Amino acid sequence: MKEKKPYTKSLTIILLMLIFFSSSYSKVIVAKWSDAVTPVMADYIKRVVQKAEKENASVIVLELDTPGGLDTAMRDIIKTIMGTHIPFVVFVYPPGARAASAGAIITISADIAVMAPSTNIGSASPVQMGGKDIDETMKKKIVNDMVAYVKSIAKQKGRNVDVIVKMVTESINLPAEEALKKKVIDLIANDIYDLLQKIDGKKIKKGSYQITIKTKDQSIEYTNPGFREKFLSIIANPTLAYLLLMIGFYGIFFELYNPGAIIPGTIGAISLLLALYALNAISVNWLGVLLIALGILFFALEMITPTFGALAISGVISMLIGSITLINPDSPYGDISLQVIVPVVAVSTAFFLTVAYLGLKAQTRKKLTGKEGMIGKIAVAQTDIDQNGGKVFIEGEIWNAYSKEPIKKGEKVKIVKVEGLTLEVEKVVENKV
Repeated sequence: MKEKKPYTKSLTIILLMLIFFSSSYSKVIVAKWSDAVTPVMADYIKRVVQKAEKENASVIVLELDTPGGLDTAMRDIIKTIMGTHIPFVVFVYPPGARAASAGAIITISADIAVMAPSTNIGSASPVQMGGKDIDETMKKKIVNDMVAYVKSIAKQKGRNVDVIVKMVTESINLPAEEALKKKVIDLIANDIYDLLQKIDGKKIKKGSYQITIKTKDQSIEYTNPGFREKFLSIIANPTLAYLLLMIGFYGIFFELYNPGAIIPGTIGAISLLLALYALNAISVNWLGVLLIALGILFFALEMITPTFGALAISGVISMLIGSITLINPDSPYGDISLQVIVPVVAVSTAFFLTVAYLGLKAQTRKKLTGKEGMIGKIAVAQTDIDQNGGKVFIEGEIWNAYSKEPIKKGEKVKIVKVEGLTLEVEKVVENKV
């Protein structure tokens, strides 16, 4: 009987060790998102999937709570979910959470869709987020496109096509129990541990392969949104984006009004760029942005060429309409409260009108310096003064002067005109009591 060669024994040991360590280090990657569906979320999900694939995770779980969001971001996320070879679970969690609009479609696209008790899913009707009404023809095209999209996803995942289509066409909403009963989701779980216990051993199809999920005794690793995702999500708040936009406009205006100040221009440029990024993510009505910019331009023109309020009134109207129409009230991001808009417009109006008033007052004010500032001042005749000339003493200086009437030395005179280095003066008549 032949003995096994040494290298064969070594290879067997290495293979056994690899199998042991690979099974020992298998883990579940858990991501969390509780905000609108935006490009930031799409980037975050891509990062999570890349990490899971690199570390050979057994399952990816996304704990989701969202009011919905952008169609383009939703489709990017679904492509990522369907493109990975790792089983992807969407868990609508915690209790009280929702997967609305784009969030509902992301949930049904998962390999396993799970909801916690007291959560809901639905209202997936497309909404135009540019602040405009959708005409019937365009609305029909958008709805038909979305219906075809969700149908294909529902059929592929074996979900109730009719109910899911009604989420788009009729904006229906389902609580967790009803969603499970109507086969929109696969499970209801109380928490992540309950979920992992219930999906252990479940078979799913990824592409042309069938995978048996193994989650028993596996470690859980949370991959939370990083600083970048949190920061970009914060500035995507409509109210904050609006305030950043206003700060950006003001900063650049101050820099142009006072060249070389640097700080206002720097703050303004940074704020404006952040605002434009946030507004692009929110998908605002860009006409609103242009109206706000036009309003500030009207205020600036009022300062330069005072029209006694005509341009200022135009600025108020333009800024007010632009601010109100900036965000669509139906947007899942929320809208900008009038309690924010009115004070911002009022402060802007008061500021620009004050600056315009002070500028006009400065132009009409008597000049106190230079040659023009000498007119009206009182001097003392150093010599006799007549039309041929003489000299006066004023503010520590002796000036050449002339007068249309004779003035005696020592008499007080008033300066009425400055001609080069010569002053025209006249006698000061003192009232006697």
